[in-house]
Amino acid sequence: MKKISFMISLFIFVSSLLADSGYRLWLKYDVLQDENARKSYSEYIQGWHIAGESQTMAVIDNELTMALSGLLGTTFKNNNGNNTIIVGSLANLPILLKNDLQSTADKINDEGYIIRTIASGKNPLIVISGKTDIGVLYGTYHFIRLLQTGKSIKGLNILSNPKIKLRVLNHWDNPNRTVERGYAGSSIWDWHRLPKLKHQYYYDYARANASVGINGTALNNVNANPIMLTPRYLLKVKALADIFQPYGIKVYLSVKFSSPIDIGGLKVSDPLDQKVQKWWKDKTKEIYKLIPDFGGFLVKANSEGQPGPQEYGRNHADGANMLADALKPYGGVVMWRAFVYAANSNVDRAKEAYLEFKPLDGQFRNNVLIQVKNGPIDFQPREPVSPMFGAMPQTPLMMEFQITMEYLGQGTHLTYLGPLYEEVLDTDTYAKGKGSTVAKIIDGSLDKQPISGIAGVANIGTDRNWTGHLFGQSSWYVYGRLAWDHQLTSRQVAEEWTRMTLTNSTEDVNSIVELMMGSRENVVNYMTPLGLHHIMGVGHHYGPGPWVDQLGRAEWNSVYYHRADKEGIGFDRTKTGSNALAQYAPELQKLYGDPETCPQKFLLWFHHLSWKYKMPSGKTLWQELVSHYYEGADAVKNMGHTWAGLNGKIDDELFHHVSMMLDIQYDEAIWWRNACVLYFQTFSGMEIPPNLQKPDRTLEYYKNLDFPYTPNREDR
Repeated sequence: MKKISFMISLFIFVSSLLADSGYRLWLKYDVLQDENARKSYSEYIQGWHIAGESQTMAVIDNELTMALSGLLGTTFKNNNGNNTIIVGSLANLPILLKNDLQSTADKINDEGYIIRTIASGKNPLIVISGKTDIGVLYGTYHFIRLLQTGKSIKGLNILSNPKIKLRVLNHWDNPNRTVERGYAGSSIWDWHRLPKLKHQYYYDYARANASVGINGTALNNVNANPIMLTPRYLLKVKALADIFQPYGIKVYLSVKFSSPIDIGGLKVSDPLDQKVQKWWKDKTKEIYKLIPDFGGFLVKANSEGQPGPQEYGRNHADGANMLADALKPYGGVVMWRAFVYAANSNVDRAKEAYLEFKPLDGQFRNNVLIQVKNGPIDFQPREPVSPMFGAMPQTPLMMEFQITMEYLGQGTHLTYLGPLYEEVLDTDTYAKGKGSTVAKIIDGSLDKQPISGIAGVANIGTDRNWTGHLFGQSSWYVYGRLAWDHQLTSRQVAEEWTRMTLTNSTEDVNSIVELMMGSRENVVNYMTPLGLHHIMGVGHHYGPGPWVDQLGRAEWNSVYYHRADKEGIGFDRTKTGSNALAQYAPELQKLYGDPETCPQKFLLWFHHLSWKYKMPSGKTLWQELVSHYYEGADAVKNMGHTWAGLNGKIDDELFHHVSMMLDIQYDEAIWWRNACVLYFQTFSGMEIPPNLQKPDRTLEYYKNLDFPYTPNREDR
């Protein structure tokens, strides 16, 4: 334990002496440049005392050593006899301090924490406490965050609980170290050399997640390889679980439903077959013997060719409940994904999850969560929320967000996803009247669910800065912070991340935050404005491909979604079309069902409208569509100008990295703009407004572009 702490301390110290590669993420403990703040903190903080002994308390001690010594530029040691900070669980605090906190102790749960200033003699004490050591760890990171962001630490009275119980990263990582939809290098899991080789970045990964309250990680791809359940690989999983345990992080495994056949020697994987049930119970027992705090299973079944219970005439509840029964004695859970669209290609893909799962509401075991993507299609730059949210009051629904930017620029575009997450979480489903937000559904408060969860598909790889694009870190960060407390605003979190990662200069922070807050809307504008969706390139999903029409199933093709013709554009999901709108609450049906009241951002998602349809701006639909494409590309150019103004104000390496990425993004925004406008013009037959620069390439040029080495290319 002490050896590990020393390794982390030394590594971070050495890293701080080098040019900033972004490796340290938001846990940068460089000396505070604000001399007044540094002086104020230094005068107040004399040392700290760790109450209690455990691996987690050793992590806390190590983190405080790094943070206080680094931020304040002074060497600190704990238990020096002149302490300002007392850190420990309620059970381990001195009796007087415990009594002072007792009135609020009942207000925190096992992961919650209290940070309180308590008068004690001449100098007040700062007490960081919780019911468990993990709660204390979360409180410690909160306190350090106050220092990093220049907040006052006098008169503290903070109480915080996570609003969602399971806050999980989903890694789509394969045993061969490829990452499906990964744009930041190879998988960080070195399966070949585990369990003996334990990379330093495993510890730093755990620190980063714990610092924002993430408490679970599904290690492998939902398109699962059954090798992960073999004894050899379970020992490798155990090595990671042991590293993560002091940080409060449980490991989960994605499992292939046909594993009893693939590695178990059985002839079927029918969930109602007793031999299959016994196989899963025995396998689960084997796992928990190795990893007592194992979290459970993540399952993708009967989707995109993955096996599942429907092959045996069973339903999703039959499959999930079989696994839930195996996990129940150990406190494990099943996260069963609702991403399905293989059952009937004649049905609007946006309707399929609802059609398969809504009839099963109330039939799942109480340790099953149904994991639902935020929108009904597939992580598009913008979608209305999935109609599943609000449709299953007797079943815990677990949000699935994508942090990796499969459809939002992949590894090259500056796209802060906080506004996307906030937009989704704040959406009112009207499931139980006004105020029935998605956030209240997934945190369990609306339907009084005893279990709640949220998952984010990770954007992490072996690139030195973890996420490929520096600003990809901000989406990992905001996911964790909103998973802990969805009442935070994405702007608040953007400011935190900027101050912790780039600069504490208020003027520069404001510039960067404005850039971040507009970045997602810019992407929507130059890719899929006004409710367009799923018009990307084939297989790799890189770049525009609104002309794609050659794939084997209708819903794999872009033309299926935009339905452009001589008359107009858009997918009619009202009563005159697929009637997917009927899956929403009456209030939303009324709002979205009339193009005059439908928010413009969803207009072409729900309606097929004439190119000459008059928009509120006074423009025709064609003119409005073209304007959005041009505004989006122009906004990226302006982002570049804003960033250029920061030259010399932040670390040179980070500055030049982002500058180069913005150059790439601008080129690709022009590509998206030109390709889409030229393609849709073949249907509208209308001119590009004369005040806008005409594309300098032909449509055929864009159609013929090829990218054979694009990350994650998987042409069907």
